[in-house]
Amino acid sequence: MDMASIITAFVTLFVVIDPVGLAPLFIALTPGMTDAQRLRIGWRATIIAAILLTMFGLAGEKILEFVGISLSAFRIAGGILLFLTALDMLFERRTERREGQSADEDHDPSVFPLATPLLAGPGALATMILLVGQEPGAVHALIIHIVMFSVLGLCMLFFFLAGPLSRLLGRTGTMVVTRLLGMLLAALSVQFIIDGLRGTGLYS
Repeated sequence: MDMASIITAFVTLFVVIDPVGLAPLFIALTPGMTDAQRLRIGWRATIIAAILLTMFGLAGEKILEFVGISLSAFRIAGGILLFLTALDMLFERRTERREGQSADEDHDPSVFPLATPLLAGPGALATMILLVGQEPGAVHALIIHIVMFSVLGLCMLFFFLAGPLSRLLGRTGTMVVTRLLGMLLAALSVQFIIDGLRGTGLYS
């Protein structure tokens, strides 16, 4: 695997996972939390995403075939779950927690929606399957996974910077960003669903 292919794989995963775009989403999903709480959630989400992406990179097609799920159905399901999160952000269903500026101990977005479908979403999982399948051999698969880990490392770096960014925005700024990103998330979730429908042949 040459350097051009490695760079292409990195750029592809970077665009699909989008560490820069996830930073403000991370802030919106962890309202009123301390930097330490945010870091714990960030680490947990990143580790879970790494495990999921590794599983799909090594045996993604077999996993989906075993349970009888197509990639299209996977995209549709991810889109629906993401849309529910977008509704939460748009209509401020966590207003009481935010008014008190304290984190709800039961509120842990590390597994959903951070690890999946935001970090290890349908697009990222499908990308891992496609990148690993480009060439046979363990060395190629290892390089793709190292590239994936480096992108997730960048995600963790942006999560680390989320606290100072949140303080810079302030409460009003964070609420404005939350609603804006909720709208963008809703659009992204609909796009996931449309892509899934296209894949099934029900929509063109």
